[in-house]
Amino acid sequence: MQIIRELADLNETHTAWRRDLHAHPEIGFEEHRTAAFVAARLAEAGFEVTTGIAGTGVVGRISTGAGGSIGLRADMDALPMDEGPGPDERPWASRHPGLFHGCGHDGHTTCLLAAAGHLARSRSFQGTLTVIFQPAEEGLGGGARMVDEGLFERFPCDAVFGFHNMPLLPLGTASVRPGPAMASFDEFKVVMTGRGGHAGMPHTTRDPALALAEATCSLQGLVSREVNANSAAVLSVTQIHVGTTHNVVADQGWLGGTVRALDEEARGIIEAGLTRTANGVAAARGVTAAVDYRRGYPVLVNDPAETARAAAVLADLYGGNFRPDFPPLMAAEDFAFMLQKRPGAYLLFGQGGEGGCMVHNPNYDFDDRLIPMVATALVRLVESRLPRST
Repeated sequence: MQIIRELADLNETHTAWRRDLHAHPEIGFEEHRTAAFVAARLAEAGFEVTTGIAGTGVVGRISTGAGGSIGLRADMDALPMDEGPGPDERPWASRHPGLFHGCGHDGHTTCLLAAAGHLARSRSFQGTLTVIFQPAEEGLGGGARMVDEGLFERFPCDAVFGFHNMPLLPLGTASVRPGPAMASFDEFKVVMTGRGGHAGMPHTTRDPALALAEATCSLQGLVSREVNANSAAVLSVTQIHVGTTHNVVADQGWLGGTVRALDEEARGIIEAGLTRTANGVAAARGVTAAVDYRRGYPVLVNDPAETARAAAVLADLYGGNFRPDFPPLMAAEDFAFMLQKRPGAYLLFGQGGEGGCMVHNPNYDFDDRLIPMVATALVRLVESRLPRST
């Protein structure tokens, strides 16, 4: 791809930014140092900067005059896990045990800062650019909180775009697809309460372990028998807890897990079916069931028109390395909340290759070669969406 010359020339600086952020990871809603770093870089570039949105969120805004408006979003938070390589192997490794940029949000933040700086200097667009640095993507719903705190009312955007590195795609490739692109994410917990007693006299008990085992098996029928076979959905029971010793039938136990789906209809079917199934099994076994179903992130749905615009930009930049056929992911992403409020799309940039690994792995690291590639794509997207009048 043809990388913008200035971004290529500045990659050493941008790489230093990224590695500084990597060495100082902060988890959701605690990104104070990161937010201060972002705000300082935006102010230096000439953006009007607003901080404190959703706690540690930062928004930068710059206008070149009358025209449309576009938003670009990056996530800032790290994961609560240890990094594998230490400072001897990776000098920029996390300096904070138990905290690690294992999903590349340090890279995302840097890519957007790089693109924002270039656009502020070049002023190669006509209209208003809003750059959104979001806290707490990793399960805490920082995107929803920003929306709830009036993000798009305070900073109007005709369209909004997000992005992520993708180790499943080779470095030098990119993808975007219309419609559902990432799954919803819900959690559930089912508590079964019976009557405990001696394991040698189970007839005097009402055994929650048996009910939990049957419920675990029965729940698998929800996706295979109630959800349309053309809809992608997953229900996984990932925890079963009951009993403390070998000769006692416990009086209570619980199971828990996750539900993911690529359409809201399937999501609703599973939620209703889970409660019905748990209560039915409980009644059959003489125990009671208490179901706690918590909806998390919605399905991430790319707007067809905005996806087509983004795809045209990526196809022009990447040529045959643009991958429009990359399948939807069953991972979840809270940029979905922003796409519920404004049309837009979520772009994927490949960083896979020899020696790399998947995100959320202790050996993962963002590939710094990706910074000018992503920044170039974001710049061209803004220029395409907000062309200068001639």
